[in-house]
Amino acid sequence: MTNLSLDPLLSYLFLLLSVSSTPAAAFNFIFLNCGSSESSTAPDGRNWTGESTSSITVTPNTLSLQAKILDSSVPYLPYGTARLSSSPFSYSFRFPPGRKLIRLHLYAGDYGNYSAADALFSVKSGPHTLLNNFSALQTSQALVISYIVREYSVNSSSPLLNLTFIPSTSHPSSYAFINGIEVVSSPDIFNGSIPLITNIDMPQPYTVEPDWTLETVYRLNVGGNFIGPMEDSGLFRSWEDDSIYIYGAGFGVTYAADSNVSIRYPANLPEFIAPLQVYATARSMGPSATINSNYNLTWILPVDSGFYYLLRFHFCEIQYPITLVNQRVFNIFIYNHTAFEGFDVIAESGGIGVPTYTDFVVAIPKQAESDDMVDLFVELHPDLYAQPEYWDAILNGLEVFKLEAGGDTLAGPNPMVSITPSRDQNTNAITRIINSKKVKIRSIVEIAIGVGGPVVALLAFALLYLLHSKKKKSLTSDSPHSDQSNLISSTYCRQFSFAELVQATDSFDDALIIGSGGFGKVYRGTIDGGAKIIAIKRGGSLSGQGIDEFRNEIKTLSKLTHHHLVSLLGYCHDSAELIIVYEYMPLGNLGDHLYGKKKKELIPWVRRLEICIGAAKGIHYLHTGAKPAIIHRDVKTSNILLDEDWVAKISDFGLSKDGPEDLGLSHVSSAVRGTMGYLDPEYIMLMQLTEKSDVYAFGVVLLEVISGRPALDPANAEEENLVDWIRQCRREGDVEVIVDPDLRGSVGERCFEIFMRTAESCVLDKRVERPAMGNVLRDLELALHLQLKDFAEEAINEEKAAGHEA
Repeated sequence: MTNLSLDPLLSYLFLLLSVSSTPAAAFNFIFLNCGSSESSTAPDGRNWTGESTSSITVTPNTLSLQAKILDSSVPYLPYGTARLSSSPFSYSFRFPPGRKLIRLHLYAGDYGNYSAADALFSVKSGPHTLLNNFSALQTSQALVISYIVREYSVNSSSPLLNLTFIPSTSHPSSYAFINGIEVVSSPDIFNGSIPLITNIDMPQPYTVEPDWTLETVYRLNVGGNFIGPMEDSGLFRSWEDDSIYIYGAGFGVTYAADSNVSIRYPANLPEFIAPLQVYATARSMGPSATINSNYNLTWILPVDSGFYYLLRFHFCEIQYPITLVNQRVFNIFIYNHTAFEGFDVIAESGGIGVPTYTDFVVAIPKQAESDDMVDLFVELHPDLYAQPEYWDAILNGLEVFKLEAGGDTLAGPNPMVSITPSRDQNTNAITRIINSKKVKIRSIVEIAIGVGGPVVALLAFALLYLLHSKKKKSLTSDSPHSDQSNLISSTYCRQFSFAELVQATDSFDDALIIGSGGFGKVYRGTIDGGAKIIAIKRGGSLSGQGIDEFRNEIKTLSKLTHHHLVSLLGYCHDSAELIIVYEYMPLGNLGDHLYGKKKKELIPWVRRLEICIGAAKGIHYLHTGAKPAIIHRDVKTSNILLDEDWVAKISDFGLSKDGPEDLGLSHVSSAVRGTMGYLDPEYIMLMQLTEKSDVYAFGVVLLEVISGRPALDPANAEEENLVDWIRQCRREGDVEVIVDPDLRGSVGERCFEIFMRTAESCVLDKRVERPAMGNVLRDLELALHLQLKDFAEEAINEEKAAGHEA
């Protein structure tokens, strides 16, 4: 496998000079300095127009006030003055019909006798709700940012664009305000059919309607520096540095275009889509094929749940020797779904130095009220099955837009603030960030740069790293009987009272028991007036070991969020009661469907494959996404739960253990814990726990899935151990007997061989010979692909044969 060497970044200055000389497209625009009659020029060169201009109209009888105190990190233009009122008021802009970018600028300060705490209002553009009961103060405090900019794309068929500010009726002293408004005419850059990414095999076509409004959530210059409004290609957009959103240790490498690469827009890609600076830099995985094959280049982007999102990926190959098709081919994953297999930038764009972009839409389901934000994962991984010359992936830019999707609203909830008081009254901005419930990495860097520039930003990054690496130590107490305040910070999950859970389960009625285990019984319950169904695991008379498992499960799950991990909703630690509350999984566990009490409901082979892939994604995330890595230590079919859509989720983290933090260590020493039949032989002999111990257990799960048999069957002495029995069948060539009788005739030959090869490699006795979970996941996805492909071809051939016979 060829390794891609990276040239030094000597050409970057040349590129910037050539880019800056490129003329940007001209669009109608206005930068309105609200609350001021004078026009002034900001340091970045933008001219902010006063309200006396004839092109706008503002509702009379509103107030124009200056901010009492303007933070030193906040520019006076446009945040020094505001237009405000306790009654609804509107701005009308005379602008040509069509799509426009609207940016609202807000500074949560006191104005005259108006307190920042009373600013609670909605903003509408025609019938479209942009903000609803919005609190600038709460948002600024939660995100720890000095001022707020919200950008929207609105399509107006009228020559008048109206923006209406409406104080909340739920707060008696509420008022609405605005510091600055930008309006920029924009081409309609959202059109045509876009793939909607779902959990089924093929994306579905999706159309963004012309009259829809969108909100810009993220706009990232991947691999490059911040691009300001005056450097944009005519639309005055800002492009953020992407590095603060990179997840895990796999940052990849960044680079600029080779000096002899001339970036040129193709005829079908206008310059306003993105400035040349975006395409002039990139982030790739790096030169090592071995390393790249074992990790995903991942960005985490927190978003409001309950909306559709459009993601726009910008690509451009800018470095030799990548000039040909199939040199660099990779897969794109969005929100744990496969968005595109085998993306080849050269094939899509037509050559080196030629930009291209591709769009996808993904739906983010509505979450519980206490957790309205979710992490949107964007991941790239080499497509090894395409056998490219370089095992690598590349990205130049990424935009994320929230869609109203016909609902006429883009408004999400105000972010929650939970600041832990400090003994030091001079708590600095960075400390306040760490204590914020809804804090995101983005906020830390924004405030750090705002209060102290790049040096403080670097300190913020260092503090983030230290806190992240030590977080697990702060979540537990040395005392097994510590109270709930020491068990885990309340910012991580909800603390239920025992009375709430008694009511939720009708006094723990035995009729509501849905499972049991070593920890205790699991009940089905309801909370929030019956609106939400939950699963409640109530500990019995626990020993010190049981208490440790209880604490460990909460500690582990509270810091994890993934589509294929069961979500922790909260816990109760009242007196002697130890109770954990999870999301409810209505279809129960996988083992029951394969050979237990629910076996009468047949699971088709394709669905079994999809369940295996989902579970593999969950375990892969534990091994590579969590930092430090987490070893589950009890992977088995009864710990793979199924939601109403048969989506698999890993559960029961009581035995889980952090992997080695020291990169020089390959294992952690541990007493043997787990379930017989799934235990790694080397773990039993050497008491050395590694991620490969989970791989072994998952291999047993795969064998259960294909055979419909349990890992251990004491009632069948000759075939008691499933792994030994299948090895014997393979040695004797008795392959057909391995397959569950319910599946015979439905498993494709190529799929079967890849699936069995994968499962058998997982259960090899020597851990060094077992694959990593990332490789297991890719093999399972290939098995599914071949299964669907083979049966589709078979159906076509049968149809042709039937036609000939007719």
